[in-house]
Amino acid sequence: MRKIITVATRGRHVSTAPLPERRTARPAEPLRLIRAVCIATLALLLTSCADHPTASPHRGIPAGEQAQDDLIKSAQLVLATRCLSGQGLTMPSPRERPKATAAEDKRFRAAYFGTDPRELALTLPTGYTVTANTDGCLANAQRVLYGDQKRWFEAEVVVNNLRAEAQARMATDPDHRAATARWKRCAGNPSGTRLDHPDHPDHPDPAVTDRCNRESGLAEVESRLEPTLLAKVRTERREQLAAHRQLRTIALRRAADLTSAAKAPRSPAGEPNDHRSETDPTERRHTS
Repeated sequence: MRKIITVATRGRHVSTAPLPERRTARPAEPLRLIRAVCIATLALLLTSCADHPTASPHRGIPAGEQAQDDLIKSAQLVLATRCLSGQGLTMPSPRERPKATAAEDKRFRAAYFGTDPRELALTLPTGYTVTANTDGCLANAQRVLYGDQKRWFEAEVVVNNLRAEAQARMATDPDHRAATARWKRCAGNPSGTRLDHPDHPDHPDPAVTDRCNRESGLAEVESRLEPTLLAKVRTERREQLAAHRQLRTIALRRAADLTSAAKAPRSPAGEPNDHRSETDPTERRHTS
């Protein structure tokens, strides 16, 4: 096919001579396909490395998350036990702790957890304040494993309470407030007993709770709101999440090296924990 190009000038048209058809070379389809596959593969590999910081092989590191947590706890226990031994103390078993005298227990707690005042503190968006010591055998073990105890403390507390933060944000949602009000009316009047009646229990029994969750619609509202709010919280706390992954990877490698040369004294389940919340001593730690 031949084309004729017409050029418009001021007040007149000038026709040029027919131009031969220009042929454009088509890129080879196999090369284009290979290039696309290579790019997609590279992107997948980079994403995998970013999402799984512990994916690089290291001798002695198990694959499962729970097994990895147990590895770190075992290494922490080894380090703390060595620290206590240097002070003439031993790590008591759960059966031995109740038998210890008040003076013995006080000495152990001071050596293991450290002494007040507590140097580390972090107030969460939920209003709770979590504290920890920088002295004591537990703090020493954390410094050996994570390198930066303060940074690990802050990252761990934030990451462990992501779900609690998301749940706290639900209180500002109109649908959640309305469902909560219906739930309170339901739980406060299961059989004609007013909420302020002296015979009314502080907390309804599980059967009442389940019934009110259904009838008030609270469970449905929370299941709808939580994924969105949790995703938003995780985005806002991405720096703490990145720090948590980085420090945990460091601890895993150090724990693997340590436990390969030393056997933990006992199961990590017996290790005490002394992260405290000042405003709520019974605070449950939430994981996400």
